[in-house]
Amino acid sequence: MENLLKTFRVNDIFYSLQGEGRNAGRAAVFVRFSGCNRDCPFCDTDFSEWREMSIPDIVAEVSRYAARFVVLTGGEPTLQADEQFVDALHAEGFEVAMETNGSNPLPANLDWSTVSPKGKIAVDRCNELKVLFFDEQSPRPWESGALTADYYYLQPCDVGDASRNTEIMEACVEYIKAHPLWRLSLQTHKLAGFK
Repeated sequence: MENLLKTFRVNDIFYSLQGEGRNAGRAAVFVRFSGCNRDCPFCDTDFSEWREMSIPDIVAEVSRYAARFVVLTGGEPTLQADEQFVDALHAEGFEVAMETNGSNPLPANLDWSTVSPKGKIAVDRCNELKVLFFDEQSPRPWESGALTADYYYLQPCDVGDASRNTEIMEACVEYIKAHPLWRLSLQTHKLAGFK
């Protein structure tokens, strides 16, 4: 009960389509938490602003939308979201997914987990492993087999330079052709122009 009074730093709650991975194209309510334990130069989220919200506040806001699929993202959602938080969403009929860097253990009651490693990980299993691909020379810690998944995706990193992005895409495609366990994941929300 005390967790219902706890507040969470929420950067944004918005309704859109999942843009990446196995659930791409699916209507979803995104709860973007503020704050992260990594400092990635390619991060596209501004964490300087947030609002304090309780579990009932968050549940009320996500319930305004038609989809019953909630994606907890960030920043790093494992810094704030826990099993009681997920239980509260389940109690209202939501399916709950989380996008995480894998640096902390995940709530055990998630319906779907996407791990996109950015450094040392504390997770050994997920539904979907999504790795940002830079080039053929990039370190590949995921190849160690320490993290297993139902689905494996490589996502070419958008570095903001069209020529370099083309090179990254070509190298990513060639890597997948040589390692067919992997699938290509594109940021369809960016390609289609929606949030």
